[in-house]
Amino acid sequence: MNKIDIVLGLQWGDEGKGKIADFLTPQYDIVARFQGGPNAGHSLKFNGQTHVLNTIPSGIFHSACKNIIGNGVVVDPVRIKAEIERVELAGADVRANLIFSKKAHLILPTHRLLDAASEHSKGDSKIGSTLRGIGPTYRDKIGRNGLRIGDITTKDFKTKYEKIKTEHLSLIGFLGYADFDLAVLEAEFFEACEYLKTFQMADTEYLINDWVTSKKILAEGAQGSMLDIDFGSYPYVTSSNTISGGAPNGLGFAPQKIGQVYGIFKAYCTRVGSGPFPTELEDEVGENLRKKGNEFGATTGRPRRCGWIDLVALKYAIMLSGVNYLIMMKSDVLSGFEEVKVCTGYKVNGEVTTQVPFDLCNETVEPIYESFKGWTEDLTICRTKSELPKNFHDYITYIETALDMPINIISVGPDREQTIIS
Repeated sequence: MNKIDIVLGLQWGDEGKGKIADFLTPQYDIVARFQGGPNAGHSLKFNGQTHVLNTIPSGIFHSACKNIIGNGVVVDPVRIKAEIERVELAGADVRANLIFSKKAHLILPTHRLLDAASEHSKGDSKIGSTLRGIGPTYRDKIGRNGLRIGDITTKDFKTKYEKIKTEHLSLIGFLGYADFDLAVLEAEFFEACEYLKTFQMADTEYLINDWVTSKKILAEGAQGSMLDIDFGSYPYVTSSNTISGGAPNGLGFAPQKIGQVYGIFKAYCTRVGSGPFPTELEDEVGENLRKKGNEFGATTGRPRRCGWIDLVALKYAIMLSGVNYLIMMKSDVLSGFEEVKVCTGYKVNGEVTTQVPFDLCNETVEPIYESFKGWTEDLTICRTKSELPKNFHDYITYIETALDMPINIISVGPDREQTIIS
């Protein structure tokens, strides 16, 4: 029997999972998203064009590949409709190759309003939500009060909707938020729900467990390991499990069916929104990283905070997910820096540690660095490991030794072709 491989991010998101999922897809028959929602922004670049996917799996541009939106994903009908139309214009046969789990939860208009109301009420304590309604939808799911994709086709869908809407409006009123026109939002929502009825829906856990006997399946995660609801920098986290353990739950297969775990990380670190970031560079170097790496959210456009690579957090993420295949992204961005640093430990309240503290948000964390000579060579033109400059080789070798794992793929640019298998 085949195993189900998993691709996920090992930092605070935005690692480049979309490119790698797209790069790996020719090896697979099915790509299945297992968590998150339209807060994701997976950028794929090929044939001179850039495509941003939010909810649709990254295999959609491969005509022989089926794509599943799993039960662990939350779906906004309005946003997925717009995304489908955009992807169809780019030439993908979405109707033939996209299947929705009936058990995936729906993001309602009032979920998005709750998200905005909650962030508004927090003032300076905002968690940095994308305001896509992700958190409130997962909260209703856990509270056994949600609506699912399969509910769209039932006769009492609107009755169920009205009940939840009434509860949401009461809470939105309590939070003092009134900057919205619900009638407009609802008209778009119900139109999009009718549109979704024309697509394939299934109990996809049965499909996955049937297909795994003869087909190759890739489970695709969103966000990053350090945003995991249990193991991330709580409370500045997303609302789902982003580590490999989230894949069996988010798709409906047994843990022993997990195969290869592809762990993706940048050659440096970024983070969007609020929350702890031990290696953040709030100086000219950090600004240069942002500009050179074009570090702005693919979905939100928000500028990303930038810093040096953090091996404490990276080792933690590798441990949690059982990563056995490492992929380094955006290596080319580091060209031109006189010095490049690697965080090897934290000093927490005067004590040195190589573990991520329980309360990363409120501890005083000072990163401990190793420094390396930079390089000026253009990595984007390299196609083999032997073409990479010596100083970059030294940087890579140090990281591999520290992680006690080889780096199997090195990305030196956004295009499919700018990928070195080492």
